[in-house]
Amino acid sequence: MKIGPRLLLAGFLAVASGPFARADTIEQKVAPCFACHGERGQSRTENIPSLSAQQPAYVLIQLFMFREKLRLFEPMNQIAKTFSDNDLRILSDYIGTLPKQDALADPLDPARMQRGAALAQQGHCNVCHNADYSGHDNIPRLARQREDYLLKALREFKSNLRPGYDATMAEVLQAVTEDQFADLAYFLAHL
Repeated sequence: MKIGPRLLLAGFLAVASGPFARADTIEQKVAPCFACHGERGQSRTENIPSLSAQQPAYVLIQLFMFREKLRLFEPMNQIAKTFSDNDLRILSDYIGTLPKQDALADPLDPARMQRGAALAQQGHCNVCHNADYSGHDNIPRLARQREDYLLKALREFKSNLRPGYDATMAEVLQAVTEDQFADLAYFLAHL
C-alpha cells in the first residue's frame, strides 16, 4: 500500500484539529497514529515505520524532534505541533507497550540473512541496538522493522539527511554500499 504525502497530510490535518486533546482514553488518543502506522503499530504502508514495541525514550525523542521540526516529515511535523510535552510522554509510553511486530511469513533467503548478519557484526550494530536488535532507552528497535523503511533510514543516515544524536550512524555506514544496505535491511526485518 502506498500513500502519498498529500493524502497523509490531509489525514493528519483532520486529526490535528483536536481529537487527541478531546479523546478520553489512550486507545482513542493513539487511534489516529494507527491510520498510517498500522493496527497495533504494525505498519503495512510503504516507508512508514512500525511503532510496535519501540523503545519509549526513542519515540519520545522522535516525537519531540518532529514537533520542533528538528526532524522533517511534513505530516508528522503537522500532527506533532499540536502535542504538549505530556502528550508526547503519554504516546511514547503507550507505544512501548504494543506487542512486537509479527514475523514475516515469506520464506527466508539464507544467503541474504548471512550477509546481513555479517554486516551487522562488522558495523557493531549489536553494541547499541542490543544483541537481539530490540534497542534500549533512546536506541530504537530494529528487529522486524519494515524492510523498506530500514533501507530508507540507512540511506538517510549515510547521506546525513536524517538527524541523529551524534555522527555515529553516518560514520558506521560510510563504508556500506547500496547492495549491502539491502542485505542489512533484509536481515533486520526478518529477525
